Amino acid sequence: MNFVEQPFYIYTFSCHEDEIDLSRLEMRALFQTDTTTGILGSSISVNPSRSPFMRERLEVLFHADQLPMLYEQLSKLELTNHTFKVIYIKTNDQTPSEKLTYAQQREVERELGAKIVGKANMKDPDQIFGIVTMRGRWYFGHYLKNEPIWLTHQTRPVPYSIALPTRIARAIANIAVPNPDEVCAIDPCCGSGTVLIEALSMGINIVGRDYNPLIATGARQNIAHFGYCCEIVYGDIADITDHFDVAILDLPYNHVTKATPEDQHALVQHARRIATRVVVISIASIDHMLEASGLTIIDRCIVNKGKFSRHIMVCH
Repeated sequence: MNFVEQPFYIYTFSCHEDEIDLSRLEMRALFQTDTTTGILGSSISVNPSRSPFMRERLEVLFHADQLPMLYEQLSKLELTNHTFKVIYIKTNDQTPSEKLTYAQQREVERELGAKIVGKANMKDPDQIFGIVTMRGRWYFGHYLKNEPIWLTHQTRPVPYSIALPTRIARAIANIAVPNPDEVCAIDPCCGSGTVLIEALSMGINIVGRDYNPLIATGARQNIAHFGYCCEIVYGDIADITDHFDVAILDLPYNHVTKATPEDQHALVQHARRIATRVVVISIASIDHMLEASGLTIIDRCIVNKGKFSRHIMVCH
């Protein structure tokens, strides 16, 4: 049995099969690694509500090779003035034959709860703890569940027929800005503000721009509707003179806003000019265009949603 001296966190993930590659791209941005098992351990702390694919986070306090070894040590955990609850985290990397039954999971929760010095409260506890197994070890710690904030952003005053789904937009914001500290971002073709809203809700410093005045006005209304605030300018990307750490460029799809290949190439070139890092979203592969603009693709994925495929490319 070990008490964790250095911060260590365990995250679980869930997504639709169409979003697996996007989820893993987001993982790589946030944690510099990914997983196919739905569970990941890292020394990096991320609030699970940031990701549309993250289910929960365990901040590890103790870990052991066997459950009985873990039980022995939990008497050291004293919660004299606080109530608590223990949750068995079902997502793990065990094989089907290794997984505990529902009754066994509840028994583990009861055993752990009985060892903690404090009062259990199943309905409204002061603290929630979790127990999970990963790579043959058992981990116990503080439990934090994802709150799907992006769901509240789906209905807005000014909708846009081809706007990115909020889940995808939120993942893209995380891919572009995994660590918001001292990072300044821009969405130079912001449309109705879908990416802006998700970025702002996560504390990302971002500004928007669109060369359609009606769309720019709609984006301002949408952002204000959710209580957020950021600069949204009506204007062409070519007029930008400031420099940013990252640009999120969602290229026009030729449905509402018309853009020739030459127009798209110009947008990419300007994005490279104004930002150190560029995340490009397009409905087709544009590797040749990115390379011709001096950009190098360092990571990528394809998301299939409805009639469109979105190519998401992270470039330097």
